[in-house]
Amino acid sequence: MTEFKLDAAPKTVEPTIYELSSPGRIGVDFPAPDVPRTNLPDSLLRAELPLPELSEVDVIRHFVKLSTFNYSVDSGYYPLGSCTMKYNPKINEDTARLSGFANIHPMQPIETTQGALLLMYQLQEWLKEISGFDALTLQPAAGAHGEFVGVLMMRSYQEDRGETKRNKMLIPDSAHGTNPATSAMSGLKVVQIPSDERGNVDLDALRAEADDTLVGMMLTNPNTLGLFDENVEEICKIVHDAGGLMYGDGANMNAMLGITKMADLGFDVMHYNLHKTFSTPHGGGGPGSGPVGVTAELAPFLPAPIVDIVEEEADGIPPLYGFVDPSKTIGRVKAFHGHFGMFVRAFTYIAMHGPDGLRDISEHAVLNANYILARLRDTYHVPYDRICMHEFVAEGRWKDAPDVHALDIAKRLMDYGFHPPTNYFPLIVHEALMIEPTETENKDTLDSFIDAMISIAKEAHDEPDLLHDAPHPENTPFGRLDEVKAAKDLILCCWLPEDYENQ
Repeated sequence: MTEFKLDAAPKTVEPTIYELSSPGRIGVDFPAPDVPRTNLPDSLLRAELPLPELSEVDVIRHFVKLSTFNYSVDSGYYPLGSCTMKYNPKINEDTARLSGFANIHPMQPIETTQGALLLMYQLQEWLKEISGFDALTLQPAAGAHGEFVGVLMMRSYQEDRGETKRNKMLIPDSAHGTNPATSAMSGLKVVQIPSDERGNVDLDALRAEADDTLVGMMLTNPNTLGLFDENVEEICKIVHDAGGLMYGDGANMNAMLGITKMADLGFDVMHYNLHKTFSTPHGGGGPGSGPVGVTAELAPFLPAPIVDIVEEEADGIPPLYGFVDPSKTIGRVKAFHGHFGMFVRAFTYIAMHGPDGLRDISEHAVLNANYILARLRDTYHVPYDRICMHEFVAEGRWKDAPDVHALDIAKRLMDYGFHPPTNYFPLIVHEALMIEPTETENKDTLDSFIDAMISIAKEAHDEPDLLHDAPHPENTPFGRLDEVKAAKDLILCCWLPEDYENQ
């Protein structure tokens, strides 16, 4: 087992930019203007605003030091279940920064943007092929936005057929939280469907709710337990027989690439997370992107516009790409055409890997998850213990260590230099630890993480206070924070000039 040694020297808190300020310091010395000076209007000036006075090097060093406090996928491993925090290849960034992509404007005439439109068109075709859908929109700005778009299309399709009494959406208890939120926001009644003892959707409960008021069902597959639903085709049949539609939450597509197509399983609509499956930046490094694929029946309801060939190739002249509006479109859902920079990154990633490479991604993601599961199942209880896909869920508790919780384990992992896994989700697992290694981590990294988890389990029994007090300030920029107090007593500014303390 790896021996972990904690740093002895405590870390100091970096001073604020205001505390570094010194009167008279300047960051930029502008050259003399070659036009007459003009005073700014008084409405734009705030004489009372105490702006810090620093040199350029002071500012750069301050913020670079602060950046070292952040944890990122470039600096360490993210076992963050359900979010697929994989490494983002830097070639994606290089292509997104090509001047023809970075400096393009969506209001340009289409004759001047053919390269960008070709990229969007090809990305649409690739995403359709990957999941077997007939049509696709790139507009949605994130996965949850894609869900909302998908549900709106489902409702528009049914209303167009005169089925206006349908108002119910079925959501498994192992679903992502955005699924019920999206359905409720769309004005639908949300009905939860329980899981069976193997982590699948309970078919009897599903049949009991599948009636003529059904809009459809939102199913994550693999689900948030990291399990492929063994009855997915039967689930789709039950919903379709009741006149409903199947929505596929594509957040966990990292386990499916090149292996199975969601449309072939019976899904009618699905969103993709480019920032999960196709390696575009995630979270604070975003923005996100949530394209939505649909079957031919739903294609007329896609948001407008969609990139298509508006003039076919003829006499050696390449085809002309432009925008078209589906015949029964739900309308525009995003300013302009979506997050174009994310399209470039995803396009690069798919082109770089090709069909065989995409399948390798999923196979290695599944292999890594099952490797961790195999090594931890004797130390941590896994309530749904069968072959997992890209992630699995363990319990962060022991009967013989009742005072230790999943949060303590997560905090202690920070002392060992690892980002914690997802805690307390899905809700159907008590003290849940949701672990997803992704395909980009090698065996050495996985072994180090596993050794840390095993060491923490031993500490939970022998020295539980090590976990209760974690993380420790000698290992992280800050020690254990009172998160409840922080949420209830918001202090949004860490420094105030003396003149403003009592205002």
